[in-house]
Amino acid sequence: MSSTILIVDDDADIRDVVRIALGQAGFQTEDAGDGAAGLAATQRIKPDLVVLDIGLPEMDGLEVCRRIRATSEVPILFLTAQGDEVDRIIGLEMGADDYLAKPFSPRELVARVKAILRRGGTVAAAADSVLRHGVLEVDPARHLCRVSGEVVTLTAREMDLLVKLITRPDQVHPRPDLVDAIYGTNVHVSDRTMDSHLRNLRAKLGAAGCADAIETMHGIGIRMGPCSAGGSDAGCGASA
Repeated sequence: MSSTILIVDDDADIRDVVRIALGQAGFQTEDAGDGAAGLAATQRIKPDLVVLDIGLPEMDGLEVCRRIRATSEVPILFLTAQGDEVDRIIGLEMGADDYLAKPFSPRELVARVKAILRRGGTVAAAADSVLRHGVLEVDPARHLCRVSGEVVTLTAREMDLLVKLITRPDQVHPRPDLVDAIYGTNVHVSDRTMDSHLRNLRAKLGAAGCADAIETMHGIGIRMGPCSAGGSDAGCGASA
């Protein structure tokens, strides 16, 4: 069965371009022309991925993302205005999985959608057993993360990143390797985008009682910390 993509944009021409491009790639699509309608459609049809414009009437895309994330971890690909980096970073920190700046290539959008969905499938097949490190427990097949038994809700990108790190917890992973692992090769992702994913992941694990889960080796890369109960991130590179 093909995946269903929800397109939320107030520009009918952009919706048409995205719908045609995704349809030619074998996806089913639904669309909405404002934020409130997009949120309602997300709840009604439960899509496999949402392509979400930030500059929407009725309810902007950032608010739509925030409300979706309150109940769902469906992947979200933001469409942003050219050069509007602040909105992109805020969107990523609110739980978006990726973004594209307008004007964009329909082929690149399709490639990004496929990469997000493919990474979800790859992670699901990456391990048949639960991965454990300290008090951290990750079940990739079920998209489930726990700290000391407490469930931690992660986005698809955050789960990809955590699986990459916990699979080889003693290895220091250079940033380009992490980008390739969660976005695929030949995809340009800014340092601030990766910083946002790392910051979100650290914050969620820290809030669950594992503040030392991820260490930054400045100038080298990222690795798993000890993941001790109530561990402190002091000295571990608190910044991304």
